[in-house]
Amino acid sequence: MAKTKKAAATAVSTMPINIGIEEKDRQAIAAGLANLLADTYTLYLKTHNFHWNVTGPMFQTLHLMFEQQYNELALAVDLIAERIRALGVAAPGTYKAFAKLSSIKEEEGVPSAEEMIAKLVEGQEAVVRTARSIFPVVDQANDEPTADLLTQRMQVHEKTAWMLRSLLDK
Repeated sequence: MAKTKKAAATAVSTMPINIGIEEKDRQAIAAGLANLLADTYTLYLKTHNFHWNVTGPMFQTLHLMFEQQYNELALAVDLIAERIRALGVAAPGTYKAFAKLSSIKEEEGVPSAEEMIAKLVEGQEAVVRTARSIFPVVDQANDEPTADLLTQRMQVHEKTAWMLRSLLDK
């Protein structure tokens, strides 16, 4: 199981939530999803940064590929945050919170195109590990909607990592 930082899950509903998942499980799932949200948002920022700053012979290909990837990530953060809210917990939404919760580090400087690809593979795989680490509590709570979300996210990130990694094969 991947090591993840624990988010302080803050309940926000004044009306009781009765969706068949105990409060403690909803809090634990939301905390895991907060880590996933932070990883996804940090990867979004990294991918967008690389889209703006990529250079070299693969510029056009990578510029367009990175754009597709950050657009997909932008949609994903909304889905993850909305699932946290459906569980009755406030979703983190600041750079400070994301920096604390994310397993992905921000990028310093502008790496080469090949280094960008490698760093994005690492980021995609980190998101998969974070998503996978949430499954035990999700399974225990019979939280099928979150399991479905996690499975879909893992499929996207594993496929994206494979496609990026393929660019590095000589």
